Amino acid sequence: MSESRNITHDGFLAGAVRVRQPGEGYRAGMDAVLLAASIEARHGLTLAEAGCGAGVALLCAAARMPEAQLTGFERDLQLVAMVEASASDNGFGGRVRARAHDIAERPRDMENAFDQAFCNPPFFEPGAIRAPAPGKTGSFMADAPLKDWVLFLCHVVRPGGRITMIHRAAALADLLEALNSRTGEIEVMPVRPAAGAAAKRVLVRARKGLRRGDVRLYEGLTLHSVAGGALTERASAALSGGPLDWA
Repeated sequence: MSESRNITHDGFLAGAVRVRQPGEGYRAGMDAVLLAASIEARHGLTLAEAGCGAGVALLCAAARMPEAQLTGFERDLQLVAMVEASASDNGFGGRVRARAHDIAERPRDMENAFDQAFCNPPFFEPGAIRAPAPGKTGSFMADAPLKDWVLFLCHVVRPGGRITMIHRAAALADLLEALNSRTGEIEVMPVRPAAGAAAKRVLVRARKGLRRGDVRLYEGLTLHSVAGGALTERASAALSGGPLDWA
């Protein structure tokens, strides 16, 4: 891979996973790791990530699920190459791959192709952070409607398969609106920065095509016992490679 961008090599899951990321622009972090920790792990799964970026969530999920096959879809060709290189660096090359694709397109050959699908949709507005280099797509920009992300996940996952997302808590109403007519067994886990604080993120999962029912709201995850303090035991376990239980 020609590393024409400024590239960093960052550690995740207490250093168990190393990921190449662009040194400028959006850089994945805690959201991606929490997303990977919250995915249901079962033997022999095939999983897809929409808009995988540099592959942080994809590779952390691969570390959690050593027998899963994972495919990341990303429209930025340099990021696709980074994911492939990072997969090889971590010894995941045989079961993790990246595919150049825009989630606005839903071709027939991808329909019902995966057991589960997940994503961390971009939500930065243009101008909110430093722009990418000229000619780059800037996949961190929220230039696709949230509904398009839900439609892509529902397209690629099999009937009854689970989709999992992480997003801003302020977008929860839009997420539920997009999910309600297409999925069932919707579950919501708020993520709070500290005890007593308002949630800044939500983890949401649902199952494709099931009958619409009540939305299940969990107590949620608290990252720090006090603002600026140490991680809670539960958050630390998830960020170190353990599963994030929903109950």
